[in-house]
Amino acid sequence: MLADALDLLVCPACGSDLDLEERTVLCQRGHSFDVARQGYVSLLAGAATKLTGDSADMITARGEFLDAGHFDPIATAVAAAVGDSADLRILEIGAGTGHYLSRAVDVAEDAIGLGVDISKAAARRTARAHPRVASIVADAWQNLPVRTGSCTHALSIFSPRNPDEIRRILCADGSFVVVTPTQRHLGELIEPLGMVRVDDDKTRRLGESMAGRFDRVDRHAVDFTMELDGSAIAAVVGMGPTARHLSAEQRSERIATLPMPTTVTASVVVATYRPRVAMTSA
Repeated sequence: MLADALDLLVCPACGSDLDLEERTVLCQRGHSFDVARQGYVSLLAGAATKLTGDSADMITARGEFLDAGHFDPIATAVAAAVGDSADLRILEIGAGTGHYLSRAVDVAEDAIGLGVDISKAAARRTARAHPRVASIVADAWQNLPVRTGSCTHALSIFSPRNPDEIRRILCADGSFVVVTPTQRHLGELIEPLGMVRVDDDKTRRLGESMAGRFDRVDRHAVDFTMELDGSAIAAVVGMGPTARHLSAEQRSERIATLPMPTTVTASVVVATYRPRVAMTSA
């Protein structure tokens, strides 16, 4: 809930502490932010710049697909990467439905989660995902309204990431868990459905973005197959970037050409990073 995560947050306008009074979040300098009736709060500082939030239809599709358990091995791997320890404070960038964050929070009874997304539809869904998960609307490419050094873990699951801001909000011994798809991910659907392909340079660009900020301490593949019917295929296509390029009618027509069920590969890399300790001269 929002009240439990308030000590992780700061005012996006001035950086001061925040308090919750009924349905309003207030800072010491008088800036105020209304809590939506669905339980999330928007802490956007000005207009969002680089990110386009997922639509309500995309969030609904993602919820249907993830709630059906199709990506459970990925969620299990993320939770294992977080691990069970005391006083976990876990932030997820691009939290979507809050599915992975909820699984991570479940590793410890006192863990608190904070879901960050630019999409109000996502924020609404995350706000009700778990009793110990709070949800805010914020832009990952701007300064996050999160206290420096306040989080033990950060998660980026198929989402854009801002390494400088993640490094800032993590505590010195914190961990950054990143999940990225391989070229085999959903491979059986890419060609027949005209889905957006995984960028050939994705791994290289991830490494470059982390250089000088984080050291990778673990990396392993998670590969499995799924037997998907038409509704599950529609959901997995509808929850991703392909939904921005193909209409629902186009997607349905192409899905109808596939055998049912269709065996589909899920293939991702789960990497864990630790903040690099700055070198000091003698």
